[in-house]
Amino acid sequence: MLADYQQNYDPIGHSLGASSIVAALPLITLFVLLGVVRMRAWLASVIGLVVALIVAIVFYSMPIGDALNSGLLGAAFGFFPIMWIVINAIWVYNLTVETGHFDVLRRSFATISDDQRIQAIIIAFCFGALMEALAGFGTPVAISAVMLIALGFRPLKAATVALVANTAPVAFGALAVPITTLATVTKLPVNDLGAMVGRQTPILAVFVPLALVAIVDGKRGVRQVWPAALVCGVTFGVFQYLASNYWSIPLTDIIASLASAGAVLAFTRVWHPKEGYVETGDDEPGLPASAAAGRRRGADTDGGRPVAVAQAEPDTAVRDKPVDILKAYAPYLIIIVVFVIATRVSAITGVAPKTPGRGGSGLESATHIYDWPGLHIVNGKGDPVVTTFKLNVLSAAGTLLLVCGLLTMAVLQVGVGRALRTYVRSLDQLKFAILTVMAVLALGLVMNEAGETTTLGLWLAGAGGLFALLSPILGWLGVAVTGSDTSSNSLFGALQITAAQQAHLSPTLLAAANSSGGVLGKMISPQNLAIAAAAVGLEGREGYIFRRVLWWSLGFLALMCVLVYLQSTSVLSWMVP
Repeated sequence: MLADYQQNYDPIGHSLGASSIVAALPLITLFVLLGVVRMRAWLASVIGLVVALIVAIVFYSMPIGDALNSGLLGAAFGFFPIMWIVINAIWVYNLTVETGHFDVLRRSFATISDDQRIQAIIIAFCFGALMEALAGFGTPVAISAVMLIALGFRPLKAATVALVANTAPVAFGALAVPITTLATVTKLPVNDLGAMVGRQTPILAVFVPLALVAIVDGKRGVRQVWPAALVCGVTFGVFQYLASNYWSIPLTDIIASLASAGAVLAFTRVWHPKEGYVETGDDEPGLPASAAAGRRRGADTDGGRPVAVAQAEPDTAVRDKPVDILKAYAPYLIIIVVFVIATRVSAITGVAPKTPGRGGSGLESATHIYDWPGLHIVNGKGDPVVTTFKLNVLSAAGTLLLVCGLLTMAVLQVGVGRALRTYVRSLDQLKFAILTVMAVLALGLVMNEAGETTTLGLWLAGAGGLFALLSPILGWLGVAVTGSDTSSNSLFGALQITAAQQAHLSPTLLAAANSSGGVLGKMISPQNLAIAAAAVGLEGREGYIFRRVLWWSLGFLALMCVLVYLQSTSVLSWMVP
């Protein structure tokens, strides 16, 4: 039997700062290649993975086999459940494009509001938050991005809006899995953590719809549409606070998203912006001419390969039949119903296994947890590091979306052959996104298992009382690497508690800050960039999207850092439960 690999968090020796510089090399490489060099995401991710392996083997003395095996575990997780979700979400969308029902949906949304600034708020923020609440893991970005494309948004703008919108709801996403995971890791009461996060992210929610309007139409858009954006943000924030503090932590985002959507729809019945806004023209600033010039209905110019991008100008002359409108909405209604039943009806949901080798009940009866073969790692204290892989075949969000696709086939009357051809085309469309996400998750797991990520965390934790200011950055970093607030909480939750105790700060505050700061790293995570790019037909141009969202991510992160710091002082300490 091979000896366990024990993590060493200071491989340079007596210089945590120098060790942190070495540990950060994979991330620095990845973000420079994406944001400065504008390299294709799959290639940048593969190079970043190679750097992570070199750092792990050369500096952290991790055996080559363990380093490669850690990357394999990450790649497996990248495909299942992450890309399994995206593949089936894009397939459902492509079915609606194939049958023409997405054009019907576009025209229907245009009747609610033909102003793209309002559409961005309703679809990317409200509907996206509902998808985040039910599924998470990239689903809201994929679905809301393609819905915006169908409404006439240009691809780069659609991807940017979808990514920036997927922030405030993330901490309570997938029925608050990030919060419950954080409670498990930190041993803090889940109600306290949910309440604390519910006193941070609602403040962020107030500003996100305004940011979406600014992305769509700049300063003019903010001047003209701020009332609707504020109604949306404030309503979402208020209900997110109320639900997380007094009603139900798992249902927080469902309640907040439905309340904010209803508020915006009601408000726009009695209020209209001074001028409408619909994008026209083919040029897309920030993209090379070859990428922007040939984008037309249903086609992208990348090598002449058609993809399912249904950009079109609104056709007000077409009058759709009520039955066609119902069919156009049916796939998304099916998604909501299936996810609610599968996640909230206990007789169907069942109970997940808790340990490797034991089965559950209901949908979880097909769930198996495996000890990843050949990987045995202990942390700096000698305690085993969890290296399991969960294969939840039936309860996975991707499988539920596959079921939704089968039901959509029946409703839209799509034959098996046509549906299979659409599925194959969807896989072809996503092939580079799949490679990117698997490489990024492999990079993240190598950094985690080698101890590189913990080195960065310990270095930040050395800031003492000022750590409250830096605490959200740790969560942001974790999500930027893994693409998941849940994974970031698993990674850094305990570290936040240790730092809080050393600095005599509130453990609840800093643990919650990890989750709240983490939501702002989601938009720059390479795996989510790849998902957004694939959804809008911009595969290989993730660097351009990264440059668009980076400043929003950093700006909102600065806001969260200041908020958490003030909550650690007498100024806002009354907000800490």
